Amino acid sequence: MITRADYAEFPDTMVEFLNYMDAIKNRSKNTVSEYATDLRTFFRYIKCLRGMTDVDPSDDEEFQKISIKDCDDEFVKKITITDAYSFLSFCKDTRGNSARTRARKVSTLRDFFKFCKSQKGIIKEDPMVNLDSPKLRQSLPKYLTLEEATDLLRSSFDGPHKERDFAIITLFLNCGMRLSELVGLNYTDIRDDNTIKVTGKGNKERTVYLNDACLAAINNYMRVRPVDGVVDKDALFLSNRKQRISPKTVQHIVYTALDKAGLEGYSTHKLRHTAATLMYQYGDADVLVLKEILGHENVGTTQIYTHLVNEQLKTATDNNPLNKANIIKETDKKDPT
Repeated sequence: MITRADYAEFPDTMVEFLNYMDAIKNRSKNTVSEYATDLRTFFRYIKCLRGMTDVDPSDDEEFQKISIKDCDDEFVKKITITDAYSFLSFCKDTRGNSARTRARKVSTLRDFFKFCKSQKGIIKEDPMVNLDSPKLRQSLPKYLTLEEATDLLRSSFDGPHKERDFAIITLFLNCGMRLSELVGLNYTDIRDDNTIKVTGKGNKERTVYLNDACLAAINNYMRVRPVDGVVDKDALFLSNRKQRISPKTVQHIVYTALDKAGLEGYSTHKLRHTAATLMYQYGDADVLVLKEILGHENVGTTQIYTHLVNEQLKTATDNNPLNKANIIKETDKKDPT
């Protein structure tokens, strides 16, 4: 991940843009780091394209050494949308970037050049205003069935942290939190009305209601949660070192539980999909309600769960044993004319 210590290697306008996205647009640290990575790769490629370096962009080891400190405002002014499409082809053919990754890079370029025009005023026309994004294949999310989710919760939780681990799985399956959201939970954020404050993408806060299963699991864990020597006293879930639990540790907990339950091919994010699907199927939650629960930016993202259920309905109908039965009457096969 790119940090502020790396900013010394970037041109001034790029640094201003990153600070703007952080402080004004309130983007998350991960998002700002992705902006920096994308722009650094883009500037390096443009330098190769312009003959400003002898490095072959396909030589990744040498490509990573290209300095972009000299990519000043005059450099930016000469960039065109044709350069951007050439860059995207390079990302696809040489770097093997997926359509989703390339779409993210398109978003980065759009935001950067919009900043250069609107905030900095170093360009009169935005060359990326009509930059198209790769078409993404809409795939249905993978999730656990109700029976599989129940089996996961009933699988054996043992060891010194069994209460903590069970509470983590319970929150994932009942609240649909992201991994980063669960790691960032503070027990001080649990309110008297049985809700908890969750900080999502872009540091946006939302309220999540804790059902009886969540409250019971949290209360059971809090009875054994360490008190003395805790580094982050507010953190809900603690590691062996009595500090806020890390994403990597949570992932290990989830994979271990899934393995014990005999479930393969799932992840923490699949548990989020499971919670969303079960709430839509059994909880009478419409798309707008589900959008708020999951913390989605727009309803289009949430819409996939309606498609998922529709696909289930189609599969169930197709799998009806009568679907394959040859019971059409002979009279029905005759030409009606």
